Amino acid sequence: MQVLVILVPVLFGLIGFAIDLGVMYVVRGELKTAANAMSLAAAQQLIGTDAATDAANAAAQLTVQNGVNAGNQYDFNGLPIGQTTNNLSSTAPPPSYFSTAADAIAASGNGGVGSVGGSQAKYAVTTISGQMPLVFWNFLPIVSSRNIAVVATAVAGISAPLCTACAIEPFAVAAIDQSDTTDFGYTLNELYSFTYLCTGVPVPAPLAGAAQVLSYVLLNRLDPNATVYPDETSQIYRDTAGGLPGNTNSAVACFVINNTEVIWVDAAPVACSAAAPAAVVTDALCGLDSRFEVSTNPACQAIVGFDVLSTIYPPDTDLNTYTTYTDYTGDGRRIITIPIVDAISATANMTVLGFRQFLVMPAEGGTAINPDDPNGRFVAMYIGSVAPVKQGRFDGCQQTAGPGKVVLHQ
Repeated sequence: MQVLVILVPVLFGLIGFAIDLGVMYVVRGELKTAANAMSLAAAQQLIGTDAATDAANAAAQLTVQNGVNAGNQYDFNGLPIGQTTNNLSSTAPPPSYFSTAADAIAASGNGGVGSVGGSQAKYAVTTISGQMPLVFWNFLPIVSSRNIAVVATAVAGISAPLCTACAIEPFAVAAIDQSDTTDFGYTLNELYSFTYLCTGVPVPAPLAGAAQVLSYVLLNRLDPNATVYPDETSQIYRDTAGGLPGNTNSAVACFVINNTEVIWVDAAPVACSAAAPAAVVTDALCGLDSRFEVSTNPACQAIVGFDVLSTIYPPDTDLNTYTTYTDYTGDGRRIITIPIVDAISATANMTVLGFRQFLVMPAEGGTAINPDDPNGRFVAMYIGSVAPVKQGRFDGCQQTAGPGKVVLHQ
């Protein structure tokens, strides 16, 4: 009997290692999954604006929301994250934000001390806690509580600059200064009048609101093997409305630094005096216009499948014009990430030097662009490398600046 009395606590302790500790690891894994999801969702919204952290908080909370319209839901040990159930509680507070990965990793688990907000935020740190009931360890005299807290932390944010960028737009402009590896000679917050490359005179004037003309071309991403919306008009519309669609062929879905590119065959420049670019250029501008509205322009109605395609891409939540990018409050739909090449050419190969970003502006006095502009023009603000790209690789080149993608850092 004395031996049995001695062995009972030992047995409960050993069984606790098998049961309670096992459940504890399962619960921590579930919390970690939710923390990862919250940090990744938040980091996707960190686009370098003053309003970015508000959008990031909303996206993070949506991942653990248990409402009717929740896109994702996470539980731990069968209990909802972020809620109190009976005598068990769980917390899922908004993430904390940091400007560097080192600061974010160092701050993980300390309550977000040293966090930043707004345009400086590049990394999201999420800490989730949850309680689990002890079964066998609860009977041990040294245990003072039936519940034990389990905590999980995750850090997500921008990666190193991408060498391969996917799901970006096939517009291309030339570097103003190739020796400037940060901005290629472009000026932050400067408004540029994008004008499709043309030949002869008169040279198109810049659109109102922009002082400098910036010639651009469409790089060839026509997919001859496409089975979904195979028509050229549909393809270019999709490319510019939402970025290059996913494809098992990366040469169709991505751009790679140091690779050579050629102009889209049917987008060859025409005479500047023609007062109408190639039709595929107008189709491309219709895609850009979808970021502002569902266009009723007759030129856009000619795109094959436009009645369906135009419903797929929602307009930006902010259609205003700005002189400072950090004031922009939208969801990033107006941001385009495009290749910067060594020189714009209608006939020769163009070498990709890097990727940089612009914020497309509505026409002066309006809330959208003009897709049938006679010179394929639109105005866009240079914003550098502030927004994460949907997908890509960051190995294979040496880049000191450029957009990255969102990855888990811890």
